[in-house]
Amino acid sequence: MEKMNLFEQETGKEKASKVTTPLADRMRPKDLNELLGQDHIIGKGKALRSVILSGEVGSIIFWGPPGSGKTSLAKIIAEYTNANFISFSAVSSGVKRVREVIEQAKYLRKTHNRKTILFVDEIHRFNKAQQDTFLPYVENGTIVLIAATTENPSFEIISPLLSRSRVYTLKALSQDDLKVIIKRSLKDKERGFGNLNIEIKPEVIDFIAQFSDGDARVALNAIELSVQTTKPVDKEKMIKIDMKKLIDVMQHKPLRYDKAGEEHYNLISALHKSLRGSDPDASLYWLARMLESGEDPLYIARRLVRFASEDVGNSDPQALQVAIAAKQAIEFVGMPEADLALAQAVTYLATAPKSNSLYKAYSSVKEDVKNSMTLPVPLAIRNAPTRLMAELGYGKDYKYPHEAPEAIVDQQYLPSKLKGRKYYFPTDRGFEREIKKRMQYWKKMRENLRKIEKD
Repeated sequence: MEKMNLFEQETGKEKASKVTTPLADRMRPKDLNELLGQDHIIGKGKALRSVILSGEVGSIIFWGPPGSGKTSLAKIIAEYTNANFISFSAVSSGVKRVREVIEQAKYLRKTHNRKTILFVDEIHRFNKAQQDTFLPYVENGTIVLIAATTENPSFEIISPLLSRSRVYTLKALSQDDLKVIIKRSLKDKERGFGNLNIEIKPEVIDFIAQFSDGDARVALNAIELSVQTTKPVDKEKMIKIDMKKLIDVMQHKPLRYDKAGEEHYNLISALHKSLRGSDPDASLYWLARMLESGEDPLYIARRLVRFASEDVGNSDPQALQVAIAAKQAIEFVGMPEADLALAQAVTYLATAPKSNSLYKAYSSVKEDVKNSMTLPVPLAIRNAPTRLMAELGYGKDYKYPHEAPEAIVDQQYLPSKLKGRKYYFPTDRGFEREIKKRMQYWKKMRENLRKIEKD
C-alpha cells in the first residue's frame, strides 16, 4: 500500500502560512519512523503498528503527558489510512461542532466511501453527556474516534466509549529523544531552521532537553523563541544561542499538574507514602512539587492532619498538634510565607514514630457500630436524672473511679453483647509504649479486683 504524505497534500495557502506556523507544528513527525519515544506501541512487530499499516484502524484513546506525540500519531494514522482527518479540542469546541463533523463524515462515507478520523484533543474536558454524543457514530462506523487525554481514562472517559476503544499509553520523551528532535529542527531546511546559521553548544541542547521534562513542544518552543529574539552577531548572520540567552527565554516553566486530575492524586499519594515510610527528604520533595505547582496549601494541611492521626496517632500525640498548627499558620500568615510551616510539619511527621493502631481500632469499632446500632447502654453507666430512672436501675452499681485506688475500678462499659471486645492495640513504638504499659497494668488491677470480689 502506497503511503500518502500529509505535507504533499498542502494547498498553496497552507504552504504560504508555513512562515507563521509554530516550529512545534512544522516539526511534527511525518511518519512512524520519525515518531520517537513510543516504540513500546509502534515499534516493529507491535500490534498498533501492524494495524496502522493494514489501514484498518478502530477507535483509539491515547493517554500520555503533554508533548509526547498524541496528536502527531493521530495525524500519521490518518495519513497511512487515507482517511479524512478532522481535529478539534474539547476545550474550545462543543456538541454543535461535533454534529457538523458527523454530517460531513456521513457525506464523505456515502459519496466517496471514505472514512473520517475524528481526533478529539483533551477529551477529558468533555462531560459525560458530551462524550455520549460520539457513541452512536462510533458504533455504526460513521467516524473512527481517536481521542487524546493527559488524564487517566479510567476516571475521565465514560465506560461505553472505553469499551469500544483501544487505550494506548504514551510515555514522556526521554532526554535523548528530545535532543534528536532539537537537532532535527536545527538541520531541517524545509520545516526547521536549517537555512539559518545557528551556533548552539551541546551543553545548551542538553539543558533544553532536561528542562523540557519530556515535552517536545516545550523544547521546540524554546529553540524557536531563542532564534526569534537573537540578533545575528557578524556578517555571516550567525545566531548564537548560549546558556544565558536560553535561561532568559525559558525563565520559569510551569510544572505539569492538574489539581483535578490524576497527577493531583499521584502527588498527594507520594507525599503520604513518603511520610508513612519515614523519609523526610522525599516528603519535602513531594510537598514542594505540589506547592510550586499551585496546589491549595490548605488541602495539603488537611491531609497532614489526617496523617497525624492515621499513621502516627498516639505513638506521638504531639503530631496532631503540629499538623493543626501548620494549618493555622497558613490561615494566619498566608502563602508563600507559610510554606516553611508546612515543611516543618512534614519533616516532623516523617520522623515521628509510626502507628496505625488508632486507625485500625476505629475501623473495627465502626464495623461493630454498623452491625449493632441499637445495643443498649449498660444500666450501671446510664444517667439517672429522675426518680423513675433511678427506680428502673439507671446508674445502679456504678463505681466512681476517683474513689478507688489509682482511679481504677472493675466496671463493664461496653454493651453486654460486646463484653470483653478489644479494639485498640497500642504498639511498642513512641509514646504508645507507655500507653501499652498502662493498659497492661490496669488489666492486672481489674483482674485482682475481680478475684477480691469473688472471695
